[in-house]
Amino acid sequence: MASEYESYFSLLEHEADLVYQLAKQARERGLDPSFDVEVPRAKDMASRVESLVGPHGVAELIRKLDKSGLQREVVSLKVAERICHGDFGEMSIEESAEQAVRTSLAILTEGIVSAPLEGIASIKVKHNPDGTKYLAIYFAGPIRSAGGTAAAMAVLITDYVRQKLHLDGYKVMADEIERFYEEVQLYDRNVRLQYKPSYEDVKAALEHITVEVTGETTDKIEVTGYRDLERIETNCLRGGAMLALCEGVLQKASKIL
Repeated sequence: MASEYESYFSLLEHEADLVYQLAKQARERGLDPSFDVEVPRAKDMASRVESLVGPHGVAELIRKLDKSGLQREVVSLKVAERICHGDFGEMSIEESAEQAVRTSLAILTEGIVSAPLEGIASIKVKHNPDGTKYLAIYFAGPIRSAGGTAAAMAVLITDYVRQKLHLDGYKVMADEIERFYEEVQLYDRNVRLQYKPSYEDVKAALEHITVEVTGETTDKIEVTGYRDLERIETNCLRGGAMLALCEGVLQKASKIL
């Protein structure tokens, strides 16, 4: 780097240090909701990911894998695998799954959008009718900020994590397929989808994706046909799930493949 650029970036660092020191002194007076400055500083993508979603110490691993020349998608999967193996501390199955998926998605989105925090509401271990366990990923509206490819990758990553945690696949039921397609039509009519899949595509996707794509209520609009289903906690629109499946998995299928 040329000396003038080095001087410029050093000046930025120095001035930022002064601003953070001043902000910290102001917060220590106890006049704000928090005694700390909420926005952590990060020098690179790895630092942003660790600051955004954790876990502690993951930045070093991300840098090491990044420098080895691996594609960003491969880096995200390898980090997810290490989290599942307990390299960053002992966690329950649900905690491991949620941490792995959030961290992987943060890597894919460069740690600069809210999707890894707010676009995924939670990851849960649920049960099929035969008693086997599977993973369900609960999407929320802000998953839109990640873009269709990253939303689809979140589903893929969740399935990869499911395998690493030795869980069974999601076994969809007929009424859950009908409910999902009813929501697709309802969401497109009231909110609009960029890509509206056919019933056959929705059915094929739900029958073959081995994690449950679901979500929390995003719109106070209720379905009329397939209500009060045992594994779907709400009768309202799950906008995040519609975006993840329609504009994510189905619209970006060839790219993800």
